[in-house]
Amino acid sequence: MLLPLSIIIAIGIAILVVLIGWAKCHPFIALVCTALCLGWLAGMPLSASMNSVKTGIGSLLGDLSIILVVGALLGNLIAATGAASSLTHLLIHLLGEKKLPWILMFTGLLVGIPLFYNVGFVLLVPIAFALAKKTGMQPVFLALPMLAALSVTHGFLPPHPSPSAIAVQLGANPSEVLRYGIYIAIPAILAAGPLFSTRFKKWKTNLPDTYNTGREVSYKPNSWISLGCTILPAILLAVVKLPSEIALLISLGIAVIGLWLPMPSSKESLTKIFSDAITTIAPILFIIAGAGALKQILIDTGSSTAIGKTILEWHLPPLVLAWTITAIIRICIGSATVAALTAAGLLSSLVAGSHISPTLLVLSIGAGSLCCSHVNDSGFWMFKAYFNLTVKETLLSWTIMETIVSVVGLIGVLCLQAIL
Repeated sequence: MLLPLSIIIAIGIAILVVLIGWAKCHPFIALVCTALCLGWLAGMPLSASMNSVKTGIGSLLGDLSIILVVGALLGNLIAATGAASSLTHLLIHLLGEKKLPWILMFTGLLVGIPLFYNVGFVLLVPIAFALAKKTGMQPVFLALPMLAALSVTHGFLPPHPSPSAIAVQLGANPSEVLRYGIYIAIPAILAAGPLFSTRFKKWKTNLPDTYNTGREVSYKPNSWISLGCTILPAILLAVVKLPSEIALLISLGIAVIGLWLPMPSSKESLTKIFSDAITTIAPILFIIAGAGALKQILIDTGSSTAIGKTILEWHLPPLVLAWTITAIIRICIGSATVAALTAAGLLSSLVAGSHISPTLLVLSIGAGSLCCSHVNDSGFWMFKAYFNLTVKETLLSWTIMETIVSVVGLIGVLCLQAIL
């Protein structure tokens, strides 16, 4: 006798949490194993489950692989050429050192659009350290606005992997997700960045004498060219409304001409830069592949439809429920990307079964995926290690900052729903 679908789904989520949170399995293995277990519990033959897994992986990666790979190439090129540092110096020249938290916030937002989160973190945090030493301001006070901006781009804005993959799963237009994502990103960054960071103005941290300075780049390209190459993908996606692949390919070509070609003869080869980028994106592609497998199993077993019908019978607004489900998975698992992709698979039937905007659903899930980063999230430990904080200090700074971003993001989504 088969178990009810609701119990099967609960068992599947529990398996995923145990495999990732306790057994420390790679998310790809955990997602595929969970998908196969769900198929078995729902009565699917093993051959049918494997076909669903292969179909899910192929359909999701087929739409996303070009976007994510080209985006990784562009992001690593911007990092390797020193464009981020040039952009920071341009903003300091325009706005002055007294507005450093705001300058670093804008830097995090602009640089964060083409760069993946971990790359942006190790690239920009040393800039905050250098400015802290130069000005005497506290490092956490300077860095939080920048890292809040990086988190928002990671959770809300294509061409980042998570929002791009969710948009494909839910049938949302990536250009629209980017445009509306920027609308809700601004208040989220302001609240979690310059406003929240003021409490750390006098919060002294004992940085080690030597700390990880990230990628060292002696050459700095023209600041205005750096700005143009950094924001070009967003302009082509949100304003010109080109397809994502075309927009990123054009941006990559222009960045090679504007940033890499003018570098000295000792410049790092494009092959090396692009090879490093592929190494960075490969684990993310596997996570997305596993999420595609899980989503297809949920569809083929009827679980996704059952979840959608159940949720629509609840009294909470669907967008709030989407945020809540994602936040719970995020708190249990740690990975924002896995939480978002898992929730998108569970909630995909909401788009077909109601009048909910797929764009707003993407953003609601993205906001939920950033909630309450704590000890099971790699970002938590990166922040703790770089700033030489205790666990308590990291919870009071990093965790609260991430949660503010998440909650304000949800409020922004609900405001957009009321307006649109």
